Amino acid sequence: MHKPGQLDRLTAGHDLVVIDCPPRHGEIQRSALMVSDVAVLPCGPSAADAWALATSIELVTEAQTVRPSLLACVAITRKQGHTAIGKGARDALEASGLPVLRAELGYRVAFQEALGAGLGVTAYAPHDAAAVELRAMFDELLAIGGTRGKESTARHATKATRR
Repeated sequence: MHKPGQLDRLTAGHDLVVIDCPPRHGEIQRSALMVSDVAVLPCGPSAADAWALATSIELVTEAQTVRPSLLACVAITRKQGHTAIGKGARDALEASGLPVLRAELGYRVAFQEALGAGLGVTAYAPHDAAAVELRAMFDELLAIGGTRGKESTARHATKATRR
């Protein structure tokens, strides 16, 4: 991301590129935010998770002053819906000031099993709740601007309706 033209060479021929950053590593996150169209900040459902998110939100806000077109949102992850923490996660995260995706990722064993098998969850267990949730999140991100160009968006939208 730091060398001029490097990211352009790596991303040529791809509609979507995901840059996964380690949490709370400001310089790496800053670099990614300077080349991203959409920043997705994953956050667990607990108050401690929301507190840890504050640093990333500050970086996004700082990046948006330089790049006003940068979109950002929070994705709820590891949610256990039947718990008090899980039920209150959305309200707590909406107070962050960033939009919270409607799609949420639950705390699902299939995510860990897929990782152990060296596969993505949609390939490992395509009908599992984890895969269903992940596809819903992907579709929502496409809808808010996660593609390069309108042709790409239309192609992905067509694929999504065929599922």
